[in-house]
Amino acid sequence: MSTKEERHITPGRHPEWLADLVEVINAPGYERWRSMVAATGGCANPVHLAGGSHIVEAATGEVLHSYRTADEPSGHLLMACGNRRASVCASCSEVYRADTFQLIRAGLSGGKGVPEQVSGHPRVFATLTAPSFGPVHTRREKNGKVRACRPRRYGKRCEHGNDVGCRVRHEPADDRLGQPICPDCYDYPGAVLWQAHAGALWHRFTLEVRRELARQAGMSRTTFGRQVRVSFAKVAEYQRRGLVHFHAVIRLDGPKGATDLPPEWTDHGMLVRAIPAAARRVEVVSPVSALGRRRLGWGDQLDIRPIVMSEALDGVSERAVAGYIAKYATKGAEASGTVDHRLSCKGCRGDGRVSDLIPCEHCRGTGLRPGLNLELLPVTEHARRMIRTCWELGARPEFAGLRLRPWAHMLGFRGHFSSKSRHYSVTLGKLRGIRSDHRAQESRERHELPALGDATTLVVGHWRFAGIGHSPGEAILAEHIRQRVQTARAIAAQRAAE
Repeated sequence: MSTKEERHITPGRHPEWLADLVEVINAPGYERWRSMVAATGGCANPVHLAGGSHIVEAATGEVLHSYRTADEPSGHLLMACGNRRASVCASCSEVYRADTFQLIRAGLSGGKGVPEQVSGHPRVFATLTAPSFGPVHTRREKNGKVRACRPRRYGKRCEHGNDVGCRVRHEPADDRLGQPICPDCYDYPGAVLWQAHAGALWHRFTLEVRRELARQAGMSRTTFGRQVRVSFAKVAEYQRRGLVHFHAVIRLDGPKGATDLPPEWTDHGMLVRAIPAAARRVEVVSPVSALGRRRLGWGDQLDIRPIVMSEALDGVSERAVAGYIAKYATKGAEASGTVDHRLSCKGCRGDGRVSDLIPCEHCRGTGLRPGLNLELLPVTEHARRMIRTCWELGARPEFAGLRLRPWAHMLGFRGHFSSKSRHYSVTLGKLRGIRSDHRAQESRERHELPALGDATTLVVGHWRFAGIGHSPGEAILAEHIRQRVQTARAIAAQRAAE
C-alpha cells in the first residue's frame, strides 16, 4: 500500500463510502439486507416500502400468515426499481432485455401463448432512418478496409471557413464520430424538430403501410383489413449523430392476429414492396413559426430483410432479430453523448413556464436548474448544441405542444423506445405477472399455505413509499451482489443450452 493510500484511510479521516461500508457490514441486520438486495438482483436504485400483508382465511377471517416491515431490521422492504436503462440500473435493465427478447421471439417463433405456426407468416426486419441535417464524421469501410471519412478536395471550405471534408480514417472509438463536419452549417433546428415528430412519423408510416398493402392487393383498406392484419414490434436506437432510427419486425397475420394464418396470396414480397413506397410518401408538417413550416420525412437509407428460421438461409434469423431489438431496448440517448436524466429546474418542472408563458426565474440565462450550467454538462459539443436548441425552441409558444424542454436531455425525442401492436405477441405485463406468480407460489409452498389463486384465501396488504436508492456503502455491496447474480444466471443459461 502506498503512503498516499495509508494516509487516505487513517482513523478519523475515512472517506464517506468506506465508513458507510464498514457500518453496513457490521450492522445486526446485514445478512437480511443482503438477502433482500439479492432478491432484487442487485438493483442499483431499489424502492423502499413500509407496511405489510396478510393471507386470510376467507370464510373465518383467520390470519394464516403475516408479513410486516416493522419486523425487518431496516424497517422496510426493498423492491427492484424496474428501470429499463442499463446506464441507470444494470440489473433491472437486464431483466427488461430478457423480457423483450422473449416478447420478440414469441412473435417470430411462437411460445408464451403464441402458436408455433406464426413462424410461417410473412415477416421482415426493417430499419428506417432519419434524414441528413448536415455532414458528420463517420467510419467508412469497404472490403474490410477503412476508408477516409469524407474525402474532398484540399482547400475547399464552407461559408464559415471550415473544411468541408475529412480525410481521417476514424477508429471505432474516435470521439469525433457523429459530430458535424461544420457545426455552424448543421441544421440543428431541423434535427430537433424531426426528432420531436419521430413518434408521429412512425405512426403515420404504419397507417401508410396498410394502405399500400391494400393497394397492391387491389382492395379497399377496409376489405383488406378484414382479411389481413399487419402486426409489428419496434425499437428506437440513437445514432452517434444524436438522431433515432427505428428497427422493426413487420408481420402479416390473419384477421385474428398471431393465432390466425394470413391468406395464401400474401408473401414477403408484398412487404418488401410496400415499405419503401410507404416510407417515401409519409411526412409530418411542423408547426408554423419564424423558422418556416417544415415537411419532415424519413431518410433515404432504408434496409429491409426477410426474417428466416435458420441463419444458413438468405436473410436474418429469428434469434438474431430478437437479440438485436432486445439489446437496444435497454439503451437511451446517452449512447449519443448526452445525459440520462432530465435537465428541468424545480421552479417550472421542465416546461420553462410557471403560468401564461412567463419564464421561470431559474430558466433565465442557462435555462437549467440552479447551480447547473449548460457548459458544464458532461456531454459532447454536438449534444450540447442539440440541448440548447431544444431549450430555445421550447420557449416559443408555437412549439409548446412538442414539450422540447422536458425532453431536452433526449435531444427532443419523446416517443416510446420499444412498442408493439396489440396482436404481435405476449405483453411485458403478462411476462412479469407470470414471474411474480411463480415467486408467490414458491413463497406459499415454503410456508405450507394454500396454492396461489385458491378461492378460500384472501391477500390483504397496505404499503407506502418510504424512499429509494442505496447509501454509498450499500451501493458498493449491491453492485458486488449484482455481479454475482449475473454470473450465476450466465452459468445457468449455459448449462440449459448444453
